[in-house]
Amino acid sequence: MPLLPAPSLLAVSDLHTGVADNVPIAESLRPASDGDWLIVAGDVAERFDDIERTLRLLAGRFAKVVWTPGNHELWTPRTDPVQLRGKARYERLVELCRGLGVATPEDPYPVWQGEGGPVAVAPVFTLYDYTFRTPTAATKEQSLAEAYEAGIVCTDEYLLHPEPYAGIDDWCRERVAETEARLTAHDPALPLVLVSHWPLVREPTDVLTYPQFAQWCGTVRTGDWHRRFATAAVVYGHLHIPRTTWYDGVRFEEVSIGYPREWRRRGHPRGLLRRILPYSA
Repeated sequence: MPLLPAPSLLAVSDLHTGVADNVPIAESLRPASDGDWLIVAGDVAERFDDIERTLRLLAGRFAKVVWTPGNHELWTPRTDPVQLRGKARYERLVELCRGLGVATPEDPYPVWQGEGGPVAVAPVFTLYDYTFRTPTAATKEQSLAEAYEAGIVCTDEYLLHPEPYAGIDDWCRERVAETEARLTAHDPALPLVLVSHWPLVREPTDVLTYPQFAQWCGTVRTGDWHRRFATAAVVYGHLHIPRTTWYDGVRFEEVSIGYPREWRRRGHPRGLLRRILPYSA
């Protein structure tokens, strides 16, 4: 009888199962070992029924699923029977995940004990605050004006509502402060795998075709987290540019699937699931 491979800590993001052609991709995701864990770094879908169906499927297959939201889960589409907005929508998503046994940013960090561990898998939810601006923009208002003039505007501006906060940047500041306090209190003897939908540093956005889009991709407030906190790796998505990069000696993994027009063009050269641990170059 063949031996199963050792358990792995795997990751994926931006499944976008609200798009019909992405559903078979999500349905094809399976562990190679009974002990495999799966990180899902946001943008599962937009509607609650699609989000629940996808996470239920994955939670039933993998030994542990760890999720953090992307912007798409936080949208309030008119077609979704769940019309909650902003923080209330996020809290309902957390409730949904807990019912499925999926770890969220509001739960204790689960500890991966397999090869390459132990590490605490820390899903962080920080949003963005328009500080990833183009060099010609000195303020948020100027940055947004440049984006609108260029016709490069994230759908978040229409579907991601900040209630009860005055703006997404206000919500972002609170999320960063809460998360930073929690990371500061974490035992540095246990390294972290930081999991965020948005990149924690600005550099990954330098390759965007439209630099105006970077302002919806993160916040400068998280730019030193991989140095300040004992970090084994950082996992993120959002950009739909799957790759491995290194910053200050820390490995950053962009693990998105993206839209059909993207993956049909580039394929899946790294496979559908990225192995975070154990790591091999």
